Amino acid sequence: MRLAVLTLACATVLSATPAHAQDSADALRQEIQTLRQTLAAMEKRLDALEAAPAATRAATPAPSPPTGTLAQASPGQVPGGGQAILPARDSVSDPSSAASRPDSAAGPTDPELKGFFAIPGTDTLIRIGGYAKLDAIADARAAGDESQFVTSSIPVGAAHRDVSNFTLHARQTRFSFEARRPTTHGNLRFYLENDFFGSSDGYAFRLRHAYGQLGNTYAGYGYSSFMDADSLPDTLDFAGPGGAGYLLVAGIHHSFAMGKGNTLTVAAEDPDTQLSAPGEGISAVDQAPDLTVTARMERGWGHVQLGAVARSLGYDGDNGDDRRLGGGLQLSGSAAVGEQDLLLFGALGGKGIGRYTADLTGSGMDAVVASDGRLELLRLYGGFVGYTHYWSPVWRSNLIYGQLDSPRNEALAADAFRRSRYGVFNLIWSPAPSWTMGMELLYGQLEQQSGRRGDTMRLQGSLQYNFIK
Repeated sequence: MRLAVLTLACATVLSATPAHAQDSADALRQEIQTLRQTLAAMEKRLDALEAAPAATRAATPAPSPPTGTLAQASPGQVPGGGQAILPARDSVSDPSSAASRPDSAAGPTDPELKGFFAIPGTDTLIRIGGYAKLDAIADARAAGDESQFVTSSIPVGAAHRDVSNFTLHARQTRFSFEARRPTTHGNLRFYLENDFFGSSDGYAFRLRHAYGQLGNTYAGYGYSSFMDADSLPDTLDFAGPGGAGYLLVAGIHHSFAMGKGNTLTVAAEDPDTQLSAPGEGISAVDQAPDLTVTARMERGWGHVQLGAVARSLGYDGDNGDDRRLGGGLQLSGSAAVGEQDLLLFGALGGKGIGRYTADLTGSGMDAVVASDGRLELLRLYGGFVGYTHYWSPVWRSNLIYGQLDSPRNEALAADAFRRSRYGVFNLIWSPAPSWTMGMELLYGQLEQQSGRRGDTMRLQGSLQYNFIK
């Protein structure tokens, strides 16, 4: 390096020598003397640099990257990136990737936030994601919903219930768009996600998530803060266990960091009183938002979350009206068991919370109007447990059981929901991060208020290609 610098200096000085000076010996001697002095000075500077302590040279700050190049740096430079607290896990439907987190932190299924690239001239990074998924489904008996295994829809006592059925569909195929950028008030995240479950018999585009989050404040449409996306088990089936808390809703919430992986979240969400067989002249009334409070603890072994929801439910009819306060609790979480196993669980209970369960949302099981005009909130309790075992880095299995119960109630119709059971065993192969296929055996049972039951078994095979993974 020293030789290159000295050579460059010689060339620079010689190139600056006037052409006419070469005709004069005195002028040439003067130029040579000047050159020697210049070279001596440069040697002294080089000696001083080489003699400087290594720590001094290392402390010299590197030049900052130009605006818009954050995506080309390490994952920790993506806003909200860095090391996730929860243990990494795989999931076919990947509900964790869409979940809101304090300061838009990375989740267990996407700890490195791969796939972001910068918009030139800005600090904004964007990512286009999603997956294409094909499901082949064979039912031993009628299952009600041919595209997803919703146990509350299993026919009971219907004609031709024992007829088998085969379905091939790609409605779970999903598209997502995400943008992130740092601001003076925290990380800003925008998330948009759609799938094709918008109609019962077609491929209508359906909105799943559309929200913005600045720092710890979220506003938009997506998961209810009462539910726990990180506790949902890994199934090929899209619906999952009916006893899990699950709801997509418009709302606003704010999370308070309590230190050491602990957070407290308060939320106000769009209310929707869902009545069982309301009858003519009766309509649901919503006068206040649903309020939720969620406490969460995250550690390297997993997490525990306790959520509470309070609701104001009401109706208005030709012969009167009534209002009631309802609500419930959910305890859920995950726990790593050794290096190759993961336990997932959830348990919930309360009055007037049918809307917040995977099996009964939209089914009218929040409340019923009794014969005397009184609004009676329906009690509900249930839960699930799932166990994941990694046979190897590319093979894994899941064993899952869930149940949901609503006690007998004389105000309900004989064919109304009483109990559902859900069981799953699967084997999933991921030979490459973006390619997953598997087989799954499902069992479901539905019991009505009258005591009549119906059940079915389903065999499902899936092939999935992820855009980014």
